[in-house]
Amino acid sequence: MAHHHSSLDFLLSRASTDNLVEPTPKGEQLRNILSAGLRAPDHGRMRPWRYTVIKGKHREAFAQVVLEAMERQEPDAPSAKKEKRRDRFSNMPMIIALGMHIVPDGKIPVIEQEMSVAAGAMNVLNALHAEGFGGVWVTGPFCEDRALLESLGLKDPHRLAGFLFVGTPEKPVEGRKRPDIENYMAVWKGEPITFDADAG
Repeated sequence: MAHHHSSLDFLLSRASTDNLVEPTPKGEQLRNILSAGLRAPDHGRMRPWRYTVIKGKHREAFAQVVLEAMERQEPDAPSAKKEKRRDRFSNMPMIIALGMHIVPDGKIPVIEQEMSVAAGAMNVLNALHAEGFGGVWVTGPFCEDRALLESLGLKDPHRLAGFLFVGTPEKPVEGRKRPDIENYMAVWKGEPITFDADAG
C-alpha cells in the first residue's frame, strides 16, 4: 500500500505554475507524456485529442498568430494585455495546443468529447509533474479565432481547449491552498443533498 500512498501524495502536490525555464521534455519522454493524455476516458472511442507542440524558433512566429487572433477577437483589449500575451507565447519554453477534434452529429454528445479532451489535458499536466516538469493551462477569447484554429489543423467544427505552457519550474511550486474537501463532498442517504460550499 505504501506505493499507492506515495502516488496519492504526488497527485496532491501538483499545482500550476508559469514560472518556467528550460529544459522541456523531448523525444520519447515528450511522446510518453502526451500518451498519458490518450489514457483519458473516451466514450465511444472518439479519440478527440489533437496536440500541437510549438517550441524553439517557431514560438515567435506563433506568438504573432496569437496576437493577430487577439486583435480580431478582443479588439478593445489593452495593449499591455496584448504585449504580455505575445511575450508569453514568444518566451515560454514550450507550448502545447489542446486541439479538440469534435464530431457534432455523432452518437456521443459533444460535451463528452470536450470532457475527454479536458481529462486528457489533466493527465498531461500530471505526467509533466511526474517527470519533474511544470505547466499551466491558459485560455481566452483568442482561442475561438478561426484563422488561429486553421493554423493548428483544426477546421470547423474542430476547436481548441486552450494551451499548456510547459517547462521546468524555476523555483519550487507552492500550490495555492486548496479548499477543504469537506465542503465539496457529501454522502447520499436517500435525502436531497446540500453541500457546505453552497451554503449562504
